[in-house]
Amino acid sequence: MKRIELEEFSRPSVCPECEGVMIFQGLGEYKCEVCGKREYDDYGKVRNYLEENPGANVSVISEFTGVTRRSINNMIKEERFEITKDSKSFLLCEMCGVSIRSGRVCKKCEADYHKAYEEDIRKLHIMGGYGKAERDEDHTGQKRYRREVF
Repeated sequence: MKRIELEEFSRPSVCPECEGVMIFQGLGEYKCEVCGKREYDDYGKVRNYLEENPGANVSVISEFTGVTRRSINNMIKEERFEITKDSKSFLLCEMCGVSIRSGRVCKKCEADYHKAYEEDIRKLHIMGGYGKAERDEDHTGQKRYRREVF
């Protein structure tokens, strides 16, 4: 499975009014520590828009918030939002191709992935590390590793 990188989503760090430091308040909201002005990162903008307009599609959200469609789609893949049941839009599982409402993989593929991962960890634990355990063919009970005296 490929590596997943999370986006920054245009987080405000400096107040546009007084150039004070913006402090994270939660759910995409930031507040200036000097003047108290509130700003929102991309997640906060999309979240606020969806609270007022539930069921809006990605194109409309992007048009009204200024957040790129790619960023919105990534938020859906990161399970920050999900596609409504009555929507004509959908995502596809990146492993099997079945339609899903959020995330990158369906629940079945996620469970299969974790099961395989746990099995790999179990095999590594049994083998005592990475790679195959080395066996000495003429091992007769003596210690495999001997401390040599110099």
